[in-house]
Amino acid sequence: MANSAFSLRHFIYLIPLIVLSIITPTHQVVPLGSSISARDEGTSWVSPSGDFAFGFHTLPNSSLFLLAIWFQKLPEKTVVWSANRDNPVQGDSRVELTNNGYLVLYDHQEREIWKKPKAGNDRVTSASMLDTGNLALLSTDSSHIWESFNEPTDTILPTQRFNKSIQLSSSLTQFDYSKGSFQLRLRDDGRLVLYLVAVPSGFTYAPYWLTDTAEAGLQVVFNESGYIYLTLRNGSSVSLTPGNIVSTQDFYHRATLDFDGVLRQYVYPKTNESRASWASEWSIVMYEPPNVCLSVLTSLGSGTCGFNSFCALDEQQKTSCRCPPGYSYLDPNNTFAGCKQDFAPQSCQLGGETEASQFEMKELRNVDWSLNDYEKYYPINEDRCRQACLADCYCAVAIFKDDRCWKKRMPLSNGKMDYNVSRKTLVKVPKGNYSVPIAPISTCRKEDRTALILIGSVLFGGSGLLNVLLLLAISIVLLFAYHRQKLMDHRPDPSMLGMRIHSFTFKELEHATKGFKEELDRGAFGVVYKGVLELDSRHLVAVKMLDMVVEKGEPDKEFETEVTAIGQTHHKNLARLLGFCNEGQHRLLVYEFVSSGSLASFLFGSMRPDWNQRMQIALGIARGLVYLHEECSTQIIHCDINPQNILLDESFTPRISGFGLAKLMKADQTRSITSIRGTRGYVSPEWFKNMPITTKVDVYSFGVLLLEILCCRRNIEADLENEERVILTDWAYDCFSETKLDLLVENDEEAMDDMKKVERMVMVAIWCIQENPMMRPGMMKVTEMLEGVVEVSKPLQPYSMSSVG
Repeated sequence: MANSAFSLRHFIYLIPLIVLSIITPTHQVVPLGSSISARDEGTSWVSPSGDFAFGFHTLPNSSLFLLAIWFQKLPEKTVVWSANRDNPVQGDSRVELTNNGYLVLYDHQEREIWKKPKAGNDRVTSASMLDTGNLALLSTDSSHIWESFNEPTDTILPTQRFNKSIQLSSSLTQFDYSKGSFQLRLRDDGRLVLYLVAVPSGFTYAPYWLTDTAEAGLQVVFNESGYIYLTLRNGSSVSLTPGNIVSTQDFYHRATLDFDGVLRQYVYPKTNESRASWASEWSIVMYEPPNVCLSVLTSLGSGTCGFNSFCALDEQQKTSCRCPPGYSYLDPNNTFAGCKQDFAPQSCQLGGETEASQFEMKELRNVDWSLNDYEKYYPINEDRCRQACLADCYCAVAIFKDDRCWKKRMPLSNGKMDYNVSRKTLVKVPKGNYSVPIAPISTCRKEDRTALILIGSVLFGGSGLLNVLLLLAISIVLLFAYHRQKLMDHRPDPSMLGMRIHSFTFKELEHATKGFKEELDRGAFGVVYKGVLELDSRHLVAVKMLDMVVEKGEPDKEFETEVTAIGQTHHKNLARLLGFCNEGQHRLLVYEFVSSGSLASFLFGSMRPDWNQRMQIALGIARGLVYLHEECSTQIIHCDINPQNILLDESFTPRISGFGLAKLMKADQTRSITSIRGTRGYVSPEWFKNMPITTKVDVYSFGVLLLEILCCRRNIEADLENEERVILTDWAYDCFSETKLDLLVENDEEAMDDMKKVERMVMVAIWCIQENPMMRPGMMKVTEMLEGVVEVSKPLQPYSMSSVG
């Protein structure tokens, strides 16, 4: 009786634990004999939280299946592991946890495709899909006999780790999960390495990215907080994840070696709160290498992309492979497979000079195929470089730079397109097939072309003498029209000033500025002078003399091309470019004159500007940047957003000036750490690192500028007595984290009465100045947050502790 009472009492104590274990199980047990058929759509083994599922995943645009693990709750069920990536199966296939303790995949003919575990001493008694995304085969004591975490495919998840016996292999393409051309390994020498791999042989070429951990690296860890790091023998670690990361509680995390050879860490919002400031999609928070197009360089193999193609990155750091003129993809479904010629190549038979005249050189910009040279000329000019390739039947491409010419033959490898590839690339193609013929009458108005067609009809129907007379008359008319048009082109029409770009002589601009006498401003790209163009009436202009060194005193066609692109931008928040000078060593730009001066003089003068007016100025600048980044035909990264480059017109509408200048500079000038073209205090951290320069550099500068507009003070004020307030960005974050935002606007009564907007502005600014560019929003999102269209979530600390001090 006593024993019964004792047992009952203890059973009552255990009830809460039993109930709790039922409500929140640590894992769901899959017993022996369980199976899933590929035909049973929607059937899977799901983890207790419902975050992950194991079963058959239908391949896109296919009737084949992968035995896989994926994120179950997301609209796109992202695959994180697969058993049969190189051997997908048909619909009558099944997977079974057999009664003798093996997990086996059978195809539609009942053949074993995949089987785990290998023979061992311990016997599998059950399986479980865990909340971590790990599929485990368990023994009687719930220890793991086999687990998917120990055999990853292309992805690792939080709580996962791997050592020197494990590797990641990329997928072949975005929708083909079979092994691709890239591998991540922890080598025996302690370095974490990315390799290019020959498919299908598996031969590894030289590494294109590796950590500086020789004889030190032990294990790669993806911890529960979302950080990926490499542990070292001395007990320390090297982090791959940036200093600030969103939590695994509110976001799903994964790190994937993508099919383009980039190791990327992604996050996806779980909750409605996190979705308020993040897109409902996978967002990148880390990637290595910084630019895969420039990193992969091998003497054997095709490089990042297939042969005869070139690699390029977009603003989201997504890689694309492109074909040169006259070439097309070998496989339209796999653009990484390379490109083929769409024409018969030039013959090498004797007498080939005649055939050479049937080819021409088409120009590509910022493109190169490295390590394909078979001949080099120096010194040589561009025209002779073209002719040397046209006359050589082996030559497919010529590269010209600085009086040097390299000839390249097929197949072309290591193709890359990047802003820093400052070379002129000439691709040989047949004449006519890949070029647009130039028609002299194409500039005529529609009614002029109609008249010429009518005249031509008369020519065919009239007598020979009439034909001659009409031809003579037409020639006189066209000659007169030509000279009249040249006369009109030489002098700008006052009514059209600013509507089309105009070429000025240096003497004209020297006269307009009275010898460059009145200086308006001085910035990172040159000095601005006030001038007057004497046309039918006087037009005030601002003339910027670019700080450029031109070695040759010759016009630069590339400069004119870029200026023309800048001149085609039209937006109420951009300063209009009216013209340019490209003469000898002189490079000048002519802008409309904006009457109210720069934002710097407006903000930092003796009088504090109106609060609402400042907010409208901030919004106008944001809209101008959205246009430059996303809406104009050629994307423009400003690279020097600061108060001196924001001008105000008579109604105090902000006009961004100086945009496009970074691209006019030489590549080695803009990217070199010792000659960064930004303005001190506004330069984003990636300028100082081996990272690509994207639109996010402008987002960073805008964040700094937004705080200056908010507080009416410069970002850096070294003469302040309170050292904590010297750097505005640091002080603003401190005030925000300590809920003391009133200190930022303590002398501004209008702002003090609108603290909700102050808080929103500060939060937007802190998101913009995140050290990791991937954590910064795009300017469209910034604009929406400023307008109050979307909620602004609590920002992270902008700088990692390792970067402070």
